[in-house]
Amino acid sequence: MAKTQYWIIKSEPHVYPYSQLDEEKRTAWTGVRNFEARNNLRAMKPGDLALYYHSGEGKEIVGVARIATEATEDPTAPGEDWASVEVEPCVAFTRPVGLAEIKADPELATFRLVTHSRLSVAQVSAEHFKHVLKLGKTKLPRPAR
Repeated sequence: MAKTQYWIIKSEPHVYPYSQLDEEKRTAWTGVRNFEARNNLRAMKPGDLALYYHSGEGKEIVGVARIATEATEDPTAPGEDWASVEVEPCVAFTRPVGLAEIKADPELATFRLVTHSRLSVAQVSAEHFKHVLKLGKTKLPRPAR
């Protein structure tokens, strides 16, 4: 069994909030138009976990999503070289973790949300992932079966 990788994915809450993912149970993560972020989507595997960040007016991590599929062509850009994965809700945070709190935490100084703030899909170390879960007072989800 492949080792779980960890990610952060961003969405503006007025576009696609975590609560909508929780309600719909699955969505295609489309519309990524940055080459590094696209490559990160392509590196995702089913079962990987992603911190769900509300960007724009939210600026807080609010939950964890599970990657449900391998990357495929982004259906919003047919014939172009962009990627998409499907994601499912895993767990909502008990307490959202705001960007200001993240930036003030020395243990998160090298967290990709801080060092590459404009990147919409980024890899996260297991240590950073677990630390953010702790800040959000949320237990690490059990692996998918």
